[in-house]
Amino acid sequence: MLGIIGGSGIYEALGFEDGREERVTTPFGDPSAPLEFGEVAGTEIAFLPRHGRNHEYDPTNVPYRANIHALKQVGVDRIVATNAVGSLKESLSPRMLVVPDQLFDRTRDRPRSFFGDGVVVHVSMAEPYCPHLSAQLSDAGEAADADLADGGTYVCIEGPQFSTKAESEFYRSRGFDVIGMTTVPEAHLAREAELCYAALTGVTDYDVWHDDEEVSLETVLGHAAANEESMSTVLEALATTLDTVDELPCDCQQTLEGAINTPAEAIDRE
Repeated sequence: MLGIIGGSGIYEALGFEDGREERVTTPFGDPSAPLEFGEVAGTEIAFLPRHGRNHEYDPTNVPYRANIHALKQVGVDRIVATNAVGSLKESLSPRMLVVPDQLFDRTRDRPRSFFGDGVVVHVSMAEPYCPHLSAQLSDAGEAADADLADGGTYVCIEGPQFSTKAESEFYRSRGFDVIGMTTVPEAHLAREAELCYAALTGVTDYDVWHDDEEVSLETVLGHAAANEESMSTVLEALATTLDTVDELPCDCQQTLEGAINTPAEAIDRE
């Protein structure tokens, strides 16, 4: 089953066949909204609106752990997350799509692990996005004739405010490609949950470094709506070519092997 995390526009554009809704409760509370299930091109999909149905959760307060846990509970093995991002490069213009292969974390106030409370786990984050699923996503973009860039670094800020010019110029000087507020801690939690995770980002603006365009909510929402149509086309193409789990060449499904540092006999059973 493929999990998709995104905005309501993505869900509406996908047009699920035989759609149904399910409320899921997790040890970390309720997810952002009930899960929506359906089929696209024969692939079973579970959809979750990251910010809630009415966009009631800001980037810091999204129930990320409940969201990832809920998708894992219902049988999802791969997640594609869609994100609105600002561009830090002239070549990445608004309404382009980007499939990042690296991230840089600048968040401060988000729990990013399922573990703790007496259990120490160190998973590798060298490749924060599943290379295989990301490659399939890029191939789907090509098949859908989307204006899509393959690779790049996503710098994730806390928000909900946009960057200052000084911050934006700093990120540009480091060679980062896009900037957003939502890939952390999703990527970390998906890794701990042993799920393949890839991001399909849509450029909504040039951030504040660019003199020709002011970053405003009106600008962002206008470009985001157009991006959701393109993203839906790419996701439909992905659904037609998705490998079975047995065919996956990545090791995302075995992330926890050798990563749990606390001896089993010292871990409380509950």
